[in-house]
Amino acid sequence: MSMEDRVEELRATRERALLGGGLERIEAQHKRGKLTARERIAVLCDPGTFDEIDSFVVHQCTDFGLAEQKIPGDAVVTGSGKIDGRLVFVFSQDFTVFGGSLSEAVGQKISKLQDLALKVGAPIIGLNDGGGARIQEGVAALRGYGEIFRRNTLASGVIPQISVIMGPAAGGAVYSPAITDFVFMVEGSGQMYITGPDVIRAVTGEEVTHEQLGGAITHATRSGVAHFAIAGEEACLQEVRRLISFLPSNNMEDPPHAETGDDPARGVEEMLSLVPDDPNRPYDVREVIERIVDNGDFLEVHAGWAQNVVVGFGRLAGRTAGVIGNNPQHLAGVLDIDASRKAARFVRFCDAFNIPLVTLVDVPGFLPGTSQEHGGIITHGAKLIYAYAEATVPKISVTLRKAYGGAHIVMSSQYLRGDINYAWPTGEIAVMGADGAVNIIHRAQIAAARDPEAERKRLIEEYRERFSNPYVAAARGFIEDVIDPRETRIRVVRALDMLRNKADTNPPKKHGNIPL
Repeated sequence: MSMEDRVEELRATRERALLGGGLERIEAQHKRGKLTARERIAVLCDPGTFDEIDSFVVHQCTDFGLAEQKIPGDAVVTGSGKIDGRLVFVFSQDFTVFGGSLSEAVGQKISKLQDLALKVGAPIIGLNDGGGARIQEGVAALRGYGEIFRRNTLASGVIPQISVIMGPAAGGAVYSPAITDFVFMVEGSGQMYITGPDVIRAVTGEEVTHEQLGGAITHATRSGVAHFAIAGEEACLQEVRRLISFLPSNNMEDPPHAETGDDPARGVEEMLSLVPDDPNRPYDVREVIERIVDNGDFLEVHAGWAQNVVVGFGRLAGRTAGVIGNNPQHLAGVLDIDASRKAARFVRFCDAFNIPLVTLVDVPGFLPGTSQEHGGIITHGAKLIYAYAEATVPKISVTLRKAYGGAHIVMSSQYLRGDINYAWPTGEIAVMGADGAVNIIHRAQIAAARDPEAERKRLIEEYRERFSNPYVAAARGFIEDVIDPRETRIRVVRALDMLRNKADTNPPKKHGNIPL
C-alpha cells in the first residue's frame, strides 16, 4: 500500500470518528436543541486551536453484541485547545455514541487527559452529556469513574477544574463534577441526580419530574450544587470562557493581568448614597461591588443560592480579586448555613489559586432559630472561620455598616489574619446592635423609669453615639483606618498593590481537619 493510500485510509477513519454515532443521531441531538460534542468544543476554544488525542480509541467489550459496534474515539472527545490564547484541556462526552455512556475506554481517555493537565499545569474543562456507566461493561466502567474521581481529588487546588452539565448526569456521573471547582448547568437540558425519578417513585412513592429533581434551576437555587445556570449552550460556554479569563492556569501562577482602562485612582461619588443611613434599610451590595471593580465587570458565582452573601470575581487595576459581600437585600445580610458554606468554599478556592480577597461587611449576626441550630449552623459557620483563618492570600475588608458579634470576627477580621481592615464612618463594630445591648445592660434602669419606653429610647441613642461607630475599634487598632466611602476603590487598589508580595505560611502538616 502506497503512502497516498495510507493517508487516504487515515482520512476515511478520521472522517468516521468525526461523525460519532452517525448523521441520524447527530440530527436527533440537534432536534433536542443540543450541540454535538465537537460543536461544543468549537464554541469553547479559540478557532483552530483544538488538537484531539485518542481519536482512534475503541471499546474492548465483546458482550451483548458490542463487538460489532465500535466507533473510533468511543463516547468522548478529548484534547487540548486555547481560550483567549491560554492553554486548556477539554473532554466532551458524545451523546450520539452509546448515549455518551462511560466505558472502560472512555474512562481511560478522560484519565489520560487529567494526567496531562496536571503535568502541564493547565485547567481542565469537562463537557458532560452522558447516560452514566455503560451497563454492558459492568465493573470495568465503574473502575473508570473511580480513576476519574481520584484524579479530580489529587488535582484539586493544583489546577482549576470546571464541569459543564449539558445533558443528563446520573449516579456516579455526578461525583466528578461535585469534586471540581465550578459547575455550570444549561437550563432545560442539564440534569444531575444520584437516583432518577423512576427509582425515587419505586422506593419512596414520591412523584417528581427530572427537571424538578435535578434541573439547572433546582441546583442553582436550592441545593447549591450548580454555581451557574445559563440558558442556551453557546451562552453557557461563553460564560466558561469568561470565568477562565479571571483564573490562573495553576496554583504556582498569579492570576492573569488585563488592561481594563479603568483608572485605579477613580473616586466613586455615588458611594455616599448607595448605602442607606438607616441601618435597618436594605440595599443590594452588588451595586457597591460593581462600582469598586474595574468597569463594573463582576462575575458572580452562586448568584441564585444563599443570596444573603454575594461572591464572585472582579478586577482591580487589572488584577483578579475574589469579592465577598454580605447582602442586606436578602435576610438582612445575616450568615446562615448556606451562606457560610457558599462563602467558605469560595474563600478556599481563591486562596488555593493565589487570588486576593476583598470582603465588604454589613452583617447583623448569624441567623437564629431551631432549624439553623439543628441543621448544624455551629459546624457550618465554623467552616467560614476556618477558611478565612487558613487563607494566606492578601485579605482586605471594608465594613460598610453593621459588623456585630461573632459575624464580625468571621468576615475577614484582623483576628483571622486579615491584612487591612477599613470601615466607613457608618460602620458599627460591636458585640450586638444598640437595641439589644441596651435591653441587656440597662434592664433594671429601664424597668424602674417613670416612662420605660422613653428611657429605653434615650439609652439606645446614647449607646449609639458612644459605641455604634468605627472609632472605638480604630482606637484599639482593630481596624486600620476609617475611610471616605468615595475613596473605597482607591484605598482597596492601593492596599492590594502594597500586599502584592505578601508572604504568609501555615504550620507544617499533612492537612487541616476543616469542620465538614
